Amino acid sequence: MTAMLRCLLCSFWVLVLVAPADAATKPNIIVFLVDDMGVMDTSVPFLPGPDGNPKAHPLNDWYRTPNMERLAARGTRFSDFYAHTVCSPTRASIMTGQNSARHRVTNFISPEQKNTGANGATDWRWTELTKQDVTLPKVLSRAGYRTIHVGKAHFGPVDHEGEEPLNLGFDFNIAGCAYGQPGSYFGEDGYGNLNPKRKKRAVPGLEKYHKTDTFLTEALTIEAKAAIDRSVKDDQPFFLYLAHYAVHSPFQSDKRFAGNYESADRKKAAKAFATLIEGMDKSLGDLMDHVEARGIANNTVIFFLGDNGSASPLGSNGNIGSSAPLRGKKGSQWEGGIRVPFIAAWLKQDSANRWQRRMPIKAGGFGRQIGSCFDLFPTITDLAEASLPSDHLVDGHSLAKLLRGGRDPDRLEYFLSHFPHPRADKHFTTYREGDWKLIYHHLRQDNVPRYALYHLKNDPTESADVSEQNPETVKRLTQSMAKLLIGHDALYPSVDGRAVKPIIP
Repeated sequence: MTAMLRCLLCSFWVLVLVAPADAATKPNIIVFLVDDMGVMDTSVPFLPGPDGNPKAHPLNDWYRTPNMERLAARGTRFSDFYAHTVCSPTRASIMTGQNSARHRVTNFISPEQKNTGANGATDWRWTELTKQDVTLPKVLSRAGYRTIHVGKAHFGPVDHEGEEPLNLGFDFNIAGCAYGQPGSYFGEDGYGNLNPKRKKRAVPGLEKYHKTDTFLTEALTIEAKAAIDRSVKDDQPFFLYLAHYAVHSPFQSDKRFAGNYESADRKKAAKAFATLIEGMDKSLGDLMDHVEARGIANNTVIFFLGDNGSASPLGSNGNIGSSAPLRGKKGSQWEGGIRVPFIAAWLKQDSANRWQRRMPIKAGGFGRQIGSCFDLFPTITDLAEASLPSDHLVDGHSLAKLLRGGRDPDRLEYFLSHFPHPRADKHFTTYREGDWKLIYHHLRQDNVPRYALYHLKNDPTESADVSEQNPETVKRLTQSMAKLLIGHDALYPSVDGRAVKPIIP
């Protein structure tokens, strides 16, 4: 055998052995979750104008999020993407692919005691997720992923399994615990650990940044980038769940950006909130740049979203302010309480990449169909070719067809958000079907109708309740809502120990 022939044979076997392994490399997946960020807390317009294209509003001019703009240019954003009205239900939905009515984490998790509230659904899952639950990181881990949690967890209360993300399928946990808000954003405070006034909600595991001027958002970003580097070094695909504590209260100003808002005629808390938004956006940009520098951008997809409507200190619960032109904010029944930003993008378009061919995402796309937080689970498991237990019920549907830039004719156009607890708006279920939105109050309240109906296309500000003019539509939507709640085995508000179920008009 000649030396040349031996060389050709060696090259052939190298190609045979190496090429399949390279082709089988899984895509890297990043979920970038922002706490308390509503759909209007950004310079990226998400709401459509009369021509169907994104239209900017005054709040879009107030916020500075150039990296979200960059991400939107590379991928597709949705105009009508929904989360639950408070954080823990949404986070459980992302982990399980289930509506909160099914997984029964229907309220935010108070770390120390069960916060059912007066006449609330008594058997809701205050302990939230456990080792027994099927979760997104567990499924991806079995598919060969390194699963990394960075930031806010809020999956369960103190001294319960859900307190620790490692119990839920994550291989690594950085700074995640039972708390839903940080004790402090300041490294000088040790993120609450060094300040007696802030210690009750101190962020754990970031001791290397204590007594420094490293803002919490920046510390989490540094840790996320280091986790990516370890995965790249070990040649292992990663699932990074970067869940920022920002932009939750306390509204402490990020001094890196404070100068951008000094001259604005807004109150101090609103200016501080804007700096939290801009700091979050810098984190996104730093992460995108880091992935590109590591040469893995064409094999990395990012899903960006908020966990509930805005908590911006620009308006009250039922008014137009924090989410203008939408009504309401976090914790409310209104669109401002449940509409959140959503962007999906491959960080570098590459038509030769197998995974991008499997799930192409249109650059500069603008999706108009309804999407939701529990759609992430089936979308991600679909992309990763991850198998699910046959008995695990999933309420979400893959967004793959919508991400290509077209419509999905098979997609059901509805969203259900069930909140059987008291808050500013009490014991309500919102049900959107097409352009109609029903708000149903399970317990009668003075001056609050049991049924309210809005046509969102004609009335996006939810200013005109048209339930009296459309009784048949109210009846039909209430029946559909009730059927879904029964199908999800939902819990209901309780009066004298008796569950109060929906009344069909």
